[in-house]
Amino acid sequence: MKKLLFELKTPFLITIVFIVICGLFYPLLMTGLGQAIFPSQSNGSLIKVDGKVVGSSLIGQKFTDVRFMKARPSAVNYNTYTIADKANGIYTSVATGSANLSPSNPTLKVRVESDLKTFLKANPTVSPKAIPDDLLTASGSGLDPQISPTSAEIQVPALSEATGLSKADLNKMIQKNTQQKLFGFIGENTVNVLGVNIDIAKALGLN
Repeated sequence: MKKLLFELKTPFLITIVFIVICGLFYPLLMTGLGQAIFPSQSNGSLIKVDGKVVGSSLIGQKFTDVRFMKARPSAVNYNTYTIADKANGIYTSVATGSANLSPSNPTLKVRVESDLKTFLKANPTVSPKAIPDDLLTASGSGLDPQISPTSAEIQVPALSEATGLSKADLNKMIQKNTQQKLFGFIGENTVNVLGVNIDIAKALGLN
């Protein structure tokens, strides 16, 4: 028995040491460095307006008001569900991930056609063939808050009519919220929809 306990002593102590290092010191160190060096990012890149959190620059939202720019289809509906939706099972939780439907799936076709019809109704001057793909397709995560500059600019005429803001002012908001390619050549230029809509709300005195 003593021999068994002696043989178990070393692995037991090693386990305790690694629990303390990996389960306590390392998380505390990484959390401390994150808060010190990247406080905004480590707290979720939250966006506040007048001290109130209205979203995250990393998470897409669904906007239904005609005065606001529309994002791409998102897996997130935490800001649009109602009590009735939750009671009926339409809203279950804040989920991540796209539906992962194949191009041949009839459900995807129905969803895209419905979104296309809705978009054309809100943007009657836009030709169906001119609508960029990202306005009708969800991202791989289903969370992306950005759209392409083309997808943003194509909405300007309808937004101008709905808000009374000039097209020039709206284009300035788009440019302000456009993130350039990383290092000038990695990825694509993208427009943060939430950022644009916050600027629209400010211009309309809605904040």
